[in-house]
Amino acid sequence: MTRRCALLLPIAAVAGAAQNKRAKPDPTYADVAYGPEESQALDFYAAPGDGPHPLAVYIHGGGFRAGSKRGINAAALGQLLAAGVSVAAVEYRFVPKYPLPTAHHDSRRALQFLRYKAPEWDLDKTRVGAFGGSAGAQICLWLALSDDMARPDSSDPIERESTRLAAVAPGSAQTTMDFRWWLAHIPGYTEPHRSPQEYFGASDPKRIAPVVEKISALNLVSADDPPVFMTYGMKPSDPIPEGKRASGWKVHHVNFGIALKKKLDAAGVEAILQYPGHRSQYGSAAGFLIAKLQPKP
Repeated sequence: MTRRCALLLPIAAVAGAAQNKRAKPDPTYADVAYGPEESQALDFYAAPGDGPHPLAVYIHGGGFRAGSKRGINAAALGQLLAAGVSVAAVEYRFVPKYPLPTAHHDSRRALQFLRYKAPEWDLDKTRVGAFGGSAGAQICLWLALSDDMARPDSSDPIERESTRLAAVAPGSAQTTMDFRWWLAHIPGYTEPHRSPQEYFGASDPKRIAPVVEKISALNLVSADDPPVFMTYGMKPSDPIPEGKRASGWKVHHVNFGIALKKKLDAAGVEAILQYPGHRSQYGSAAGFLIAKLQPKP
């Protein structure tokens, strides 16, 4: 049975809830508020057994305008929990009502909230990783590659918590939000698929550029970054698919990962890039996070 705490929000009815309940366990704590807005909520799944446990934070995709924490993959969730890794799935506010980087800042707050709850939820603050796809993968990389955003002197104890990660496993990540880079490096990508106004609440390049600079993984690499495991669904040499599949194929292209891996390799950061025909010993995001977050012998 799902346990609840004083910070719970009402559990909203969602399409497919019954199916999801059969596919994955109920959260230990559901819809826990980490901020005042309805979308600033997370689900927490406690690993069985004695802790403190490592933590894997799932951040969903959806183009920053859709998606849900309840979309966490049941197999990955089960694999992590069975290995003694607790899991949190994070919701965040969407564009265009809340322009970027609101989603990033919400996720940062959620990560700090989880570390704040570590004593109560039996978590090891030093062994925290993140995973997610597409827009969520972008946020995961932003958290992993940014300098620590803790504010030790803040009057808010949550803001004093670290934002650093021990490992990150993004799937199909766009490693920059500079559409000029997309036009130059992504096969068949000939015009922006969305208006900058939708993402950033502005169309003036001078207003957008500072935000793009701060949230794009290609601009954030440094030698102290944690290990990165990237997965993509196509080979670099694959042809552009026909029909409706082409759009999603382009915006999730492996060239994003190739560019980031080059920078991570140059900085001496462990970087694994997996795509069809080019697998690693970890196999999956869950396998990678389990390997990196478990205590060292």
